[in-house]
Amino acid sequence: MHISVLLNESIEGLNLKDDGIYLDCTLGYAGHSSMILKRIKKGHLFAIDQDEDAIISSKEKLSKIGDNFTIIKCNFKDLKRELNKRNVNFVDGILFDLGVSSVQLDEVNRGFSYHNDAKLDMRMDKNGKLTAEEVVNTYSESKLTEIFYKFGEEKYSKSIARNIVKYRENKHIETTLELADIISNSVPFKAKKDHHPARQVFQAIRIEVNHELDILEDSLKDALSILNVGGRICVITFHSLEDRIVKNVFKEYTEIDPKVKGLPNIPEEYLPDFILINKSVIVPSDEEVLNNNRARSAKLRIIERIK
Repeated sequence: MHISVLLNESIEGLNLKDDGIYLDCTLGYAGHSSMILKRIKKGHLFAIDQDEDAIISSKEKLSKIGDNFTIIKCNFKDLKRELNKRNVNFVDGILFDLGVSSVQLDEVNRGFSYHNDAKLDMRMDKNGKLTAEEVVNTYSESKLTEIFYKFGEEKYSKSIARNIVKYRENKHIETTLELADIISNSVPFKAKKDHHPARQVFQAIRIEVNHELDILEDSLKDALSILNVGGRICVITFHSLEDRIVKNVFKEYTEIDPKVKGLPNIPEEYLPDFILINKSVIVPSDEEVLNNNRARSAKLRIIERIK
């Protein structure tokens, strides 16, 4: 069962209007979308996802609430183009929940989990070409080291990559537990105490397979460009790389032009079009983390267009 993280905080952060147009860029299993739809009886919800299973499940769930929604099967990098195709140029609020749904993680045959044995896959979109199996069996040692360190912030990236390359000289790496064992045997015992040693490497491979960070910055900027005055964007991230991208984009759009910063009377045209709603990130309560361990690393940032 999927439990939406920071659900109330993000829905409140959107500052929903009953007749507004909203976009959920990460529909998943409709946790956030359901709450939005319940509050916009006269408005319309557009929701994006590239996972066919999630779309089928969410369509059924949302249909029980209302019919004022449209689900679009695509990656959120195409959000602007897909909305334009439907004659929608501006919206009143946008949500990004960048976590992988619990259903995807728990669905053994998707190959996201290092706890269950399955074929190495990790594609969000089952029609995607690149798989985790291809990454671990064809990438060079230096490339593997790079993605483990860059996307997983893995301290033992070099030794893990070295052992993967050494292992595959004798046998093609096919399953999640096979890979998890190689990773576990590549790190010292002390690194296994706090969390499973494969966690960060699996995260890094998932990001590589789905090009998650490549598209985030451009998608955020597209989202900001279609926001109505008074509209807000809420972004929930789950690791520091995502959060850094969101933080930097939001900073770029809310800072006063450095050429005029410090002047006693700054002309209106030099003032930013956006403000940060929360100067510091919003994090889950202790109670939420206790009830849902996957919420522990979540961070929420909110921005609003003011002119």
